[in-house]
Amino acid sequence: MKLSKQVLTLLLCCSLVRFTAQAESFGPTGQSNEQLPTPAAQQSPQELQQLVAPIALYPDALVAQILAASTYPTEIVEADRWMQSHSNLKGEELAKEVDKQPWDPSVKALTQFPSVLESMDKNLSWSSSLGDAYANQERDVTDAVQAMRQQARKAGHLNSNEQENVTTQGNTIIIEPANPELVYVPAYDPWLVYGEPIIAYPGWYPVPGIFLAGAGIGFGIGFGVGFFGGYGWGWHHWGCDWHGHRVIYNHNTYISHSRTIINRNNFNRGRGNFSHGNFNHGNAFHGSRPGGGGPGFHGSSAPHFQPGTRSGAFSGFDHGGNVRGFSSRGRSSFGGGSRGGGFHGGGGGRHR
Repeated sequence: MKLSKQVLTLLLCCSLVRFTAQAESFGPTGQSNEQLPTPAAQQSPQELQQLVAPIALYPDALVAQILAASTYPTEIVEADRWMQSHSNLKGEELAKEVDKQPWDPSVKALTQFPSVLESMDKNLSWSSSLGDAYANQERDVTDAVQAMRQQARKAGHLNSNEQENVTTQGNTIIIEPANPELVYVPAYDPWLVYGEPIIAYPGWYPVPGIFLAGAGIGFGIGFGVGFFGGYGWGWHHWGCDWHGHRVIYNHNTYISHSRTIINRNNFNRGRGNFSHGNFNHGNAFHGSRPGGGGPGFHGSSAPHFQPGTRSGAFSGFDHGGNVRGFSSRGRSSFGGGSRGGGFHGGGGGRHR
């Protein structure tokens, strides 16, 4: 009996030692095989300033709409194509039909400014990179807008006039329409207007009506926003809280539910699939929105970027969804061009 107890005790001790050794060996191995979330790639202040340069001098509410809409690149394309095929719609009729569409409120809001929507479509690489940056570096993006406004004011190109009021609150520059019902989109060369020339975003296409050759700022057509006032996505529902570093929509912080701009932190935690130019349509933000955007684009052969730039979710795609090579335009300004003429735009309530 005594011998049996000793044998049993010995067996229990051996089992305990073996179990402990297995636990120690499996623990570290399991941890090492578990991939930790990859932090979202952070852009430098200079890269962010290059991204926001084309829109930094727009009125605050329009900046808010653009930042929000840039997280929906597929809907930007859809909306611009829809606008082109419905160019006969004006005023209240246009607003009514836009309201029926399944787009995000920010994309609907941009139909008030067809030339801006067109620019975001034709510069889809830039638009998606802006959306990617805003989704991952909201504070830094809003700071970059203010930094560019300060540069433009220092260069003598940002002052109040008949079209807009430019005011300051401490170190913050506010831009608002002089007439709250009539919004003018400033036209300027984003690579020259800030004083020191900025390297143009690769492949940037200047859209007539919002691009003006030279170093100054011009104003073309004013867009009446009254027709859209009765809809929840209209002009007066948007704003920027510069101190809170956020876009405001309906008096609350705007939260994107985009399925195509990927927040890399959430994406990696969700073990999504992002390879060979294909997009996983799992929601990268907080839930999903019924009637979301259409399918993502597919492509390969990612383009090469200049130093100081980086790609976004759709970088390298033109507004047709096709991969394009970046031309030498990306390394120079358009100061010698004549594309700033012929201001135009669709939509209702336009005034000169």
